[in-house]
Amino acid sequence: MKIAVAQINSVLGDFDKNVKHHIEFCNEAVKNKCDLILFPELSLTGYSLKDINFDIAINPYKSDRLVELKKKSKEISIICGFVEEDENFGLYNSSAFISEGSVSFTHKKIYPPTYGIFEEFRYFSKGKVCKAFDSKFGRNGILICEDLWHITLPYILAMDGAKIIFGLAASPTRLATDTYKFNNYVINSEHHKSFARLLSVYFVFCNRVGFEDGVNFWGGSEIIDPFGNVIIKGKLFEEDLLISNIDLNEVRRARHLARHFLDENIDITLSNLKNIEGKNISS
Repeated sequence: MKIAVAQINSVLGDFDKNVKHHIEFCNEAVKNKCDLILFPELSLTGYSLKDINFDIAINPYKSDRLVELKKKSKEISIICGFVEEDENFGLYNSSAFISEGSVSFTHKKIYPPTYGIFEEFRYFSKGKVCKAFDSKFGRNGILICEDLWHITLPYILAMDGAKIIFGLAASPTRLATDTYKFNNYVINSEHHKSFARLLSVYFVFCNRVGFEDGVNFWGGSEIIDPFGNVIIKGKLFEEDLLISNIDLNEVRRARHLARHFLDENIDITLSNLKNIEGKNISS
């Protein structure tokens, strides 16, 4: 398969304009014969929504605001970010997998942060489910930004059969004065390479760019192979479209050459975590 990563800027609160921007990048990816395109966190809405959440949230399985993307998904499968309203009217920072004309899977962000400049947990509920999903490209997983800083979640997805983990982000720029390197990219990329190498999976990361409510987003999207090598990376601070082939035989090869994932014993993990939980409860 061939994957496109659309490192875009989104317009805060303008759902329809963002859909049009998505379609533009989808069309470019289709010209390049891509099978799937990944967009950043909250790509359809913008990030700093606050109380706009209630007005811009949709039920992705029922809303007519995704009609154009559903139509385009007959040409190319799409993963994008939005605000999801569930049947009980809870609001979530979510991502959708749209393919063959319909939404077939959503992931609700499990760890919406509320520290530093982040206020997500004031406006979003926490997702509770981390699971892989089946598609015509095999079994995959999706995580959103802060989820990627919790080592358990990529582990769960890989143990659930995901061969490709897609990460959507709206990561703000933090500058360090004591290094010549751009630490935002360096630190995040080290995480991604570790996940890919230890779990023997492809890791596909899409981070947005642009300015919004005084915050700058840095981009630096990338695709990592199952050996922990960066196949391709995006520009910093500019919109970009990354395109790369994905060969799942590389997952097979990585797991044959280094059996740490195949030898992973989930029963040991579960039993020890239960022991830890029991100690915490008793104390």
